[in-house]
Amino acid sequence: MSRTGLTEWAYPLAESLLSESLPRRWKHSMGVAERARTIAPMLGSEAELLEAAAVLHDIGYAPDLAKTGFHPLDGARYLRDVAQADERVVRLVAHHSCAWMEAEARGLRAELESEFPRETPELTDALCYCDMNTTPDGTTTGPVDRVNEIAGRYGPDSLIGTFIRRAEPEILASTARVLERLAAAKRQPM
Repeated sequence: MSRTGLTEWAYPLAESLLSESLPRRWKHSMGVAERARTIAPMLGSEAELLEAAAVLHDIGYAPDLAKTGFHPLDGARYLRDVAQADERVVRLVAHHSCAWMEAEARGLRAELESEFPRETPELTDALCYCDMNTTPDGTTTGPVDRVNEIAGRYGPDSLIGTFIRRAEPEILASTARVLERLAAAKRQPM
């Protein structure tokens, strides 16, 4: 699949997997894609790639796709094996929002990293920024509030609660790097 037309392909796929079975997750995914559009100017030719990954990042939660219970891996495997998605989209979905830390907690880090190499730090940061600045209902939030919401929803002693607190410093650093790149992009002469 060529990179042009990625969003035209990604939105209907994500909608078909999430909108009926997980409508709140679908709202979140649309919000994450909306955040991706807001940072598109700093991404240039990779803006559509990020937006496609943003709308697809949580498809691994779909009941038909959830095989391991680790949504980044389940979603990436579906995109690679069934949807024959662009390799870079697959890698972004596999590694979104510090997924390696959750994979480690689940005993799946070696599996994740052997199957899916990481994407460029700039795009990985950008997807984390978009995800961690979007509420479960798709509205804008900040990363500290998002981490608190996730920890509260799953419980502080749960695997997800523990993972998200461990990932918080990297999530905040990732967000800061994106904001620095955005500011630098705005300072560039036209």
